[in-house]
Amino acid sequence: MANPPILTAEQRKQALERATYSRRLRAEVKGRVKRGEISVRQVLAMADSEPAIAKMRVSELLESRVGVGKIRSLVLMDKLHISHSRRIQGLGSHQRSALLNELGGAIARGTLLVLSGPGGVGKSTVATQLRSRANFWVSVSAATRQPRSNEVDGVDYFFISENEFDRRVKDGEFLEWAQFAGARYGTPREGVEKALAAGKNVLLEIEIAGARQVRAHSAEAILVFLSPPNWEELVSRLEGRGSDTPERRAQRLDLARNEMSAASKFDHIIVNDEVNRVVVALVGLASNRSL
Repeated sequence: MANPPILTAEQRKQALERATYSRRLRAEVKGRVKRGEISVRQVLAMADSEPAIAKMRVSELLESRVGVGKIRSLVLMDKLHISHSRRIQGLGSHQRSALLNELGGAIARGTLLVLSGPGGVGKSTVATQLRSRANFWVSVSAATRQPRSNEVDGVDYFFISENEFDRRVKDGEFLEWAQFAGARYGTPREGVEKALAAGKNVLLEIEIAGARQVRAHSAEAILVFLSPPNWEELVSRLEGRGSDTPERRAQRLDLARNEMSAASKFDHIIVNDEVNRVVVALVGLASNRSL
């Protein structure tokens, strides 16, 4: 193999300046796409005369478009048989046309609803009802605790070991995770992103600490606090749990008092006085955001 050419100091300086210019130009163009100042079609046209844009990865361009994001861009490229490493200059005419057609009639990104509230308020019951909605995808959390007698692995939770949970945290596989009642719970990131990219509305049924994490990392999320009709009703529900010891019920009540104080930090508060009414309200919130 031939040795690389030896550059003079001036040539190295010029090469560095060209590289810096190219990076800045690509960053500027992606920023303009994100702000809606120029379209993907216009960027493809720019690439025909600007080598720096021609060398931009297709995935980077798609990720810059509002409502697409990393996961959806890869899903779209797979659908059109475009390599994840393909640069704009490597797109064939048919691939360009197919890409523009897909974006022109792109499916609107789904709505991310985060449902939280005190333990015993009925979040799981509401989530179960929402699973019957055609365009609503309910995320299944991972949990390190043992399943209860009426729970099914993969349906109610993905029950995993502490070591496996640690690995997933380290690898960034959770959208959020929190510790609650002696166990850890986490929302798998990939499933949520794929569902949103496919235009499905997504419900996360998570604890309040997890809701705060989602709010910190996702401006698109709508946070909903599910409230009991009154404190006495919540106490009755918690004390009626046959699977808890008296000590555990007392701990849950103390925790519930603190959780109720977080309601004002949420975008919406829905009183769970009738499950079907809550389901209708949640679907309405998602539908309004999707318009």
